[in-house]
Amino acid sequence: MELEKLKELKKDHKTNFLAVQYEELLKKEEETKVMTEGDEAMKELAEEELCMIEEQKKGIEKQLEQIIKSDEEEQQFPNEIILEVRAGAGGDEAALFAYQLAEMYKRYAETMGWQIRTLHESMNDVGGYKEASIEIKGQDVYRHLRFETGVHRVQRIPVTEKQGRIHTSTASVAILPIRKKTTIAINPGDIDMEFSRSGGAGGQNVNKVETAVRVVHKPTGIEVRCTSERSQLKNRELALSMLQAKLEALHEEEEAKKHSEHRKAQIGTGDRSEKIRTYNTPQNRVTDHRIKKSWHNIEGILGGDLNDVLQGLRDAQDELET
Repeated sequence: MELEKLKELKKDHKTNFLAVQYEELLKKEEETKVMTEGDEAMKELAEEELCMIEEQKKGIEKQLEQIIKSDEEEQQFPNEIILEVRAGAGGDEAALFAYQLAEMYKRYAETMGWQIRTLHESMNDVGGYKEASIEIKGQDVYRHLRFETGVHRVQRIPVTEKQGRIHTSTASVAILPIRKKTTIAINPGDIDMEFSRSGGAGGQNVNKVETAVRVVHKPTGIEVRCTSERSQLKNRELALSMLQAKLEALHEEEEAKKHSEHRKAQIGTGDRSEKIRTYNTPQNRVTDHRIKKSWHNIEGILGGDLNDVLQGLRDAQDELET
């Protein structure tokens, strides 16, 4: 193993202990080789010692490879995401649908044993979401939900519709992976930060102290809000993490478009403006337009039973990659 690589491995807390052990074995190996010089009596003993050292080195190298491979997989498919849902066309009905989508993902996350936390929500008068940001942490969360970004469409008869007409409404979903190694640095001069009082339930502290944080990235116009914590500092950290994820997602979208003819086939564009799925209540049908597949279990799917839908998308992606 190269000494430069060993230095890098010592900087990472996951590999530091093994890298130090490996470094000690290298020293021991060097000392043993020096001992054998000009001493035939020691040579046989030293060779046995060197064989043992080599075996130990191989064992450590194998462990390091496993840790590095695991880190690379987590970088590609992190175990933490921010799920954003935003009402689209359709007024109150769109906001109600956005809320329903958020609840669908929350229930699915619960069945998977993932952690859920609402970072920010903006509701309308009828109890729907204008927009919401939800943090989800858990094993393989991004691997499972990565294809959910896009426009979701619902066709149904609203409760307020007296003539029984079917209305079409939309909501957009964005799945933003939180990666431990970031590729984009945020210039502090490029952001505006505002603090305000958090609304809604939460006691006197939430309503009287300016804990809510709004961050605007001036070069792109991207805006994030975080109101989940009672501490302004924690909300600030979360908001910057959300902004980082959004900027990386934007960068990945731009790169994918730039190199679209060279990149691997991908289900859809991964763009939040792409219409990906229709939920048709009168026909009890959910259709994913990217893989041209339907499921006749709309109530169960909106209730969080997403296994078949998500598996269908993963299978289709696997076929494209083979």
